[in-house]
Amino acid sequence: MDIKRAIIDLAPASIVRLFAGPYVAGKGIESGVRKADEIWQASKLHATVDLLGEEVFKREDVEATVALYFRMVDALAGRTYTSMSLKPTQLGIHESEAYCLENIRKVVGYAASRQLHVTVDMEDRHFTDVTLRLFKALRDQFDNVGTVLQSRLFRTKDDILALHARRCKVRICIGIYKEPREVAYVDKPAMKERLFEYVQLLLDKGHYPEIATHDEPLIRRVIDDLDKRGCPKDAYEFQMLLGVPRHQIQEE
Repeated sequence: MDIKRAIIDLAPASIVRLFAGPYVAGKGIESGVRKADEIWQASKLHATVDLLGEEVFKREDVEATVALYFRMVDALAGRTYTSMSLKPTQLGIHESEAYCLENIRKVVGYAASRQLHVTVDMEDRHFTDVTLRLFKALRDQFDNVGTVLQSRLFRTKDDILALHARRCKVRICIGIYKEPREVAYVDKPAMKERLFEYVQLLLDKGHYPEIATHDEPLIRRVIDDLDKRGCPKDAYEFQMLLGVPRHQIQEE
């Protein structure tokens, strides 16, 4: 456990809430739905909603999380400006890959019946292979599922080339997990350069990049490139975290 994680784990919940407040929609599904509604009404921006928390080990807690995601699907149904994200470590990967796939398949299938898109989120490097296997198995069956790739990892170009033959929605981001220099870039300029390149590669391979960054020069560089290549506006999107002020460029 690194020192930052240790500090967070030892900090009182009230202090954690204070610092996390701008980035969290609230406590409970209703808060997330309400925030998505507010964002849509104010700015006509779409929102993806997830349940915070990972590293769920007990089967009863996994089953409770599945039930919560079913409730979230019901709460978001009919809101065409929303989608949902989930993590394998919430849904049984610590028990087995087969059990996790069974649980995520239930959620994605239920979401499909309600016309709701689901992103299978990416975690640290220890889960990259299994997450991509889960995604490919789900993509065999469902059209309403996407995943995430991180530009900091050396392997990501190969992962793009090995994506499902069917068109995939892929959130391409730098990634928040600090990884060792043996497997990842450790300087931000290199990560940003790879992100720019991977947007192009995803498009070249027929996929739909969800470009997740708050870096305005990088956003403008990507937009310029997309415009030069005549890329249709409905072939990609930009994504940002709640609580990071980027109102001007969002309005543009």
